[in-house]
Amino acid sequence: MAELKYISGFGNECASEDPRCPGSLPEGQNNPQVCPYNLYAEQLSGSAFTCPRSTNKRSWLYRILPSVSHKPFESIDRGHITHNWDEVGSDPNQLRWKPFEIPKASQKKVDFVSGLHTLCGAGDIRSNNGLAIHIFLCNSSMENRCLYNSDGDFLIVPQKGKLLIYTEFGKMLLQPNEICVIQRGMRFSIDVFEETRGYILEVYGVHFELPDLGPIGANGLANPRDFLIPVAWYEDRQVPGGYTVINKYHGNLFAAKQEVSPFNVVAWHGNYTPYKYNLENFMAINAVAFDHADPSIFTVLTAKSVRPGVAIADFVIFPPRWGVADKTFRPPYYHRNCMSEFMGLIKGHYEAKQDGFMPGGGSLHSAMTPHGPDADCFEKASMAKLVPERIADGTMAFMFESSLSLAVTKWGLKTCSFLDENYYKCWEPLRSHFTPKSRNPTGPN
Repeated sequence: MAELKYISGFGNECASEDPRCPGSLPEGQNNPQVCPYNLYAEQLSGSAFTCPRSTNKRSWLYRILPSVSHKPFESIDRGHITHNWDEVGSDPNQLRWKPFEIPKASQKKVDFVSGLHTLCGAGDIRSNNGLAIHIFLCNSSMENRCLYNSDGDFLIVPQKGKLLIYTEFGKMLLQPNEICVIQRGMRFSIDVFEETRGYILEVYGVHFELPDLGPIGANGLANPRDFLIPVAWYEDRQVPGGYTVINKYHGNLFAAKQEVSPFNVVAWHGNYTPYKYNLENFMAINAVAFDHADPSIFTVLTAKSVRPGVAIADFVIFPPRWGVADKTFRPPYYHRNCMSEFMGLIKGHYEAKQDGFMPGGGSLHSAMTPHGPDADCFEKASMAKLVPERIADGTMAFMFESSLSLAVTKWGLKTCSFLDENYYKCWEPLRSHFTPKSRNPTGPN
């Protein structure tokens, strides 16, 4: 496969033409009476028309046929996708899942859509407020079918296997340690090359943004120029009665048939696009004197709520970095949080849980549920010589953090059979070190 090209920059106003049709973008207007090459003009709006310019999201697509050219939608089996947060009773315990098993292609072909499994979530789709966390487990490409999400944005985190993503804006190749965002309403199809697994953070009603940097200054964390947007590419392909467009709407799936490929956009311009990002490009900030900085310094993207400083969801990573803090317990501290924290592991070993927390699995620490390093990590870190050290080399853990109180689905608690029933035992060996007659602790600090 030829190397794909991209446009650089987060949230930029961009324009792209397939080089096979030079001049396919109209000049000086969006909707001429007759478009170049006799194309159709179609606007895709990601925000209300009247939003302030800084938050107004839209793109114009110039396509061979408009997306309205399809048969009526009909309900189809939604599989393990759900938005019902009351399927099972609430569970405030610390939860951890072993790596989710990918079905074997030799036994059953499963593509990206049929391999979606909702793990947890909160909020209400119809009022555009909330989120869902999904696991995808697939072994086959989507053949003559695509998906678009009327409910929200998908932030896709592949953990195993590459994804070739076809979108109306062009193609993206996504590998583990990269992420992509397919925003609300954008049609896409995914080819895979092996048994493939990953995580999805879906947010309703808002879009992901870069976090404000404040005192950090103008540079740092995820830099806007490192986000990549696909360039225009089209296929003029007839599929008589055989192309299926799947719409995720109100948490259910609907399918419509059409005669042509939906990836027939010859040119486009706007600021509402899919995009990808390589996590290796993240510029990590860390404590260089003492104490342990809050994980918010590792935020890649945020989906803001109406409350200042409080997110519907943050996407946070824990990349390779230096640990140099003096007189400090360096791993993550013991903690109770008003936020919900779902963690996943792309590769390697997470510093606070060397055993049990594995790539392709996950954990959920619900609002105000205590959590922190296991007993072995505590003992080792408490006695470690505090020299500068590399942390998390060969590792990439991440967190979906939310101000919402997440409910776990029936699939997550029961059906999947990957819930680690012994997770709580990693803290059982913790013992008292209390020395009531000696204020000064001993150690190699």
